[in-house]
Amino acid sequence: MLSAMLVETQMVPFLDGETWVRISRPDAPRPDALPLFVLHGGPGMAHDYVRNIAELADETGRDVVHYDQIGCGRSTHLPDAPRDFWTPALFVDEFHAVRSALGVERYHVLGQSWGGMLGAEIAVRQPDGLVSLSICNSPASMELWMAAAALLRSELPEDTQRALDRHEAAGTVTDPEYLAATQEFYRRHVCRLTPTPQDFLDSEAQMEAEPTVYHTMNGPNEFHVLGTLKSWSVEDRLDQITAPTLVVAGEFDEATPATWKPFVDRIPDAREHVFAGASHCTHLEQPAEFRAVIASFLTEHDR
Repeated sequence: MLSAMLVETQMVPFLDGETWVRISRPDAPRPDALPLFVLHGGPGMAHDYVRNIAELADETGRDVVHYDQIGCGRSTHLPDAPRDFWTPALFVDEFHAVRSALGVERYHVLGQSWGGMLGAEIAVRQPDGLVSLSICNSPASMELWMAAAALLRSELPEDTQRALDRHEAAGTVTDPEYLAATQEFYRRHVCRLTPTPQDFLDSEAQMEAEPTVYHTMNGPNEFHVLGTLKSWSVEDRLDQITAPTLVVAGEFDEATPATWKPFVDRIPDAREHVFAGASHCTHLEQPAEFRAVIASFLTEHDR
């Protein structure tokens, strides 16, 4: 449960729409603690499932900023936007629109899943004021992501694999049997908690109600990638990241070590932390441990 910190919301103009922003302010601000921007995943999953990271406000004495990226959640939805509208550069521009509207000049960025990919896209541009980058449960390319997903998929029960193959070949990816088979993958590698946390269910429900961004950029699910991100990679640009970088993942994460090792190997000032027993939603499965690791990293780089 979130503490009794002060929470403010506002709408920030972006292109022809608006981006919904949530700012969690600490009860006891620390003068040298810089704001943290939290970038949610999906793309198109909205901020709800990473909302508990706002606890870092009181735990570290800093403002924590969440926002729903354009096209999802409480921000303007654009179901009729053309396919080529949905690019990483769009979301980089949106981030800076939010940051500028809040008057923030020096800041930390934390991105989870797609949010970590977006964080890397922000960092390779070397923006003034980026003090640190936390990449959480994210791949350095979709080629690596798909290869890892195929390997994990091959470890599913044979009848589950057959159901996935059959429905993908037939194009019946909304069939209840296919959806049930995908849940077996999710249970192992996305969120291992039972029952599934309500915050995750809320993000999932809004994405299913308005799937434009997720289906256009990713595809029907985590391992059947057909969207505009299919050829995305930041691998050959990682040496351009100058901000200190922390890379975290779970032991059973769908973002396997093969997907995130390029961040550690190619970013000049990068370190890694793997959470034993956790999967893709490490921040939900081990919230206190996750925040402790992040808090230590942020505090180290505030100055």
